[in-house]
Amino acid sequence: MKEYNPEAIRNLAFIGHGGSGKTTISEYLLFRAGEINRIGTIEEGNTTSDFNPNEIERQVSIGASPLHLDWKNTKINIIDTPGYSDFIGQVISSLHVADTAVAIVKSAEGIEVGTEATWDIVKNKSIPAAVIVNKVDNEHSKFDETFEMIKERLSHDCTVITFPASEGINFDSVIDIIKMKKITVSDPSTKNSSEEDIPDDLKERAEQLHEELIEKVAESDESLMEKFFEQGTLSAEDLKTGLKKAINNFSLIPVFAASANKGVGFESFLDFASDFLPSPVERTPVRAKLKDDQEVEIKCDLNGKVVAQVFKSLNEQHVGELSIFKVYSGVMEAGMDLMNTSRDKAERLGQLFILNGKHRKEVTKLGAGDIGAVVKLKDTHTGNTLASKDFSVELPDIEFPAAVIRGAIRPKSKGDEDKISSGLHTVHEEDPTLSVKFDPELGQTIISGQGELQLSLAIKLLKDRYGVEVDLIEPKIPYRETIKGVCEDAEYKHKKQSGGRGQYGHVHLKLEPLPRGTGFEFVDAIVGGVVPGRFIPAVEKGLVEIMNKGIQTGSKVIDVRVTLFDGTFHNVDSDEISFKIAASQAFKKGFLSAKPVILEPIFDITVKVPEEFMGDVMGDISSRRGKISGMDSEGPFQIIKAKVPLAELYKYSTQLRSLTQGRGMHTRQFSHYEEVPKDLEAKIIEEFNKAKEEE
Repeated sequence: MKEYNPEAIRNLAFIGHGGSGKTTISEYLLFRAGEINRIGTIEEGNTTSDFNPNEIERQVSIGASPLHLDWKNTKINIIDTPGYSDFIGQVISSLHVADTAVAIVKSAEGIEVGTEATWDIVKNKSIPAAVIVNKVDNEHSKFDETFEMIKERLSHDCTVITFPASEGINFDSVIDIIKMKKITVSDPSTKNSSEEDIPDDLKERAEQLHEELIEKVAESDESLMEKFFEQGTLSAEDLKTGLKKAINNFSLIPVFAASANKGVGFESFLDFASDFLPSPVERTPVRAKLKDDQEVEIKCDLNGKVVAQVFKSLNEQHVGELSIFKVYSGVMEAGMDLMNTSRDKAERLGQLFILNGKHRKEVTKLGAGDIGAVVKLKDTHTGNTLASKDFSVELPDIEFPAAVIRGAIRPKSKGDEDKISSGLHTVHEEDPTLSVKFDPELGQTIISGQGELQLSLAIKLLKDRYGVEVDLIEPKIPYRETIKGVCEDAEYKHKKQSGGRGQYGHVHLKLEPLPRGTGFEFVDAIVGGVVPGRFIPAVEKGLVEIMNKGIQTGSKVIDVRVTLFDGTFHNVDSDEISFKIAASQAFKKGFLSAKPVILEPIFDITVKVPEEFMGDVMGDISSRRGKISGMDSEGPFQIIKAKVPLAELYKYSTQLRSLTQGRGMHTRQFSHYEEVPKDLEAKIIEEFNKAKEEE
């Protein structure tokens, strides 16, 4: 197996809107570099990246797929990421380890919402980037317009490296302004291309773009700017070093014209990646933390201590259980003992692999800067750090977005609970943006994630892999109950006599509302021992229990002060259980007479939509009892902020996509509890009572 120094490695993450051509481009690059002998297609379901049965069936990428190829003695690792927003977690984890983000944009359609969403991550993390304008062979291709859109919507630092000699169905060549040559591909199946001088009618444009590139590089570095002013240009060597530095500093973003269907434009891209895109060594060293929280820089060095991070867990029928990682420092070897410093667990490495989709190639070691896989480790999960046993350092965790959709899981057959639990644990391992937990308050297993497709695929996986069937239903709402009035005297006497020792407990309670968020307050105002001190804790316990069960809807009671101010006891018959019962029943009476109300959870939502859909989206928010709290603009997008009841947000992400032709996105976060309108209150109580009768 060929070994690579970190300087000869490039780690690229392909990002972009669904259908932009990430998988098709990946397939052609593997073919062009000789990693595969035949170009697969999405329609035939035989691409290297999309090997999951659901990907083949739906013809969309679902998981990030690590790939590799060799180009002129440079190892280029590519992570083909999904374009569908449900699987944004796969994009985030891939960008976490990438040294360059490559955005794929369709020449006819230009920038789409999926591209902008992932580009925001790239921009916020200042990841070096490039753009491939794909499908220039489309009859509606408009490269120049798309390039202007890229500059406007992604970055003004975007700079053309190749442009089409002609576009549309006759597209077969690009003008490369680095080589200053025309590069033609007549037949993509041959892997052959030809270089020739730039035609006279395109020479002026090529020279102009070449000059613009030199100026852009000079602007990014003070010393180069001085040379440019002195000489009027830059030497080839200065251009090369300056271009590499500008890309690495996120101050220049190269743009390429291409067509994956025709195999045009990719030789220039691969040459450029090899010559100019940053290696792991050239990236800013990662800052990690030692056990004492002291920060330390992890440099990409083969001679350093081993430091690696798992960014994806895989469990596929054709692949097996694998932990996919990036080595940040040192050399990982099969059989090596390491520490999972995130969980303080020892791990022994099994077989190591490099991957092209489901195809595994075993290797004995992987060095700093490289990406590979290890047979599933016993206690290591996505985001965990692996390090030499004598180097207790932890890399920054991968930050995933909060869920925007939730559902409840209901088994179709009893007795499948353990299988469901095990299966859902695996689902979460493979995609950490899917979270699963049992909510004891609701009595439901809640699954949360980024979209309806993601949840439905998780349910399908349970059936396909574990043989268990479940329904995904609307989750219950965690309402709260409280009071608005005061009950001065809620009395209850619990008295039971049926031969032998009886039961006796008698209390008088005062109930008062408290400010929102205060919680429960218990006041012992007994004077003269009318309720002995040994029974006071039982009174409080009875109150806590009834408040947790709820009075009208089975929901927790909050923000109430209860004062125990009087009562009586019996020397023989009084006991703790009697006073618990008395307290809970007195509270129930008092609560119902103190203007009870139901509170519902309100969420802050932030919606990002193109301006033309703003009216429809705002109308939809209003129909969901939402209140607009603010608006802002971000380029061609409008940012709408609103407060909306959780009860109205079920499947909202699906509706938003429908309203905006797939171009709207939203985030949500719990805000506060608010009183339910009276007309809905009666309905909620009725539904609760009906469900209780059916149990």
